[in-house]
Amino acid sequence: MTKREISKLVHVDEYVAEVKVELVYTDDDWSPYLSVEDTSKLDDVRDALKRKDIETASRMSRVFRLLPVAG
Repeated sequence: MTKREISKLVHVDEYVAEVKVELVYTDDDWSPYLSVEDTSKLDDVRDALKRKDIETASRMSRVFRLLPVAG
């Protein structure tokens, strides 16, 4: 079993959070996959962004606010 850290993006309204998680590589057919803890972390960040609780989301990730480009 090997692990590799990656960044997953969570997009909610005008916010995007960059969440660090680990991909787990094994010899089975489901590989690679996320741990239960990392999956919960992604869900917690998404829920915090939905509530506009940027402080909580920022503790678990890097949070960005998207601004539209004038066109």
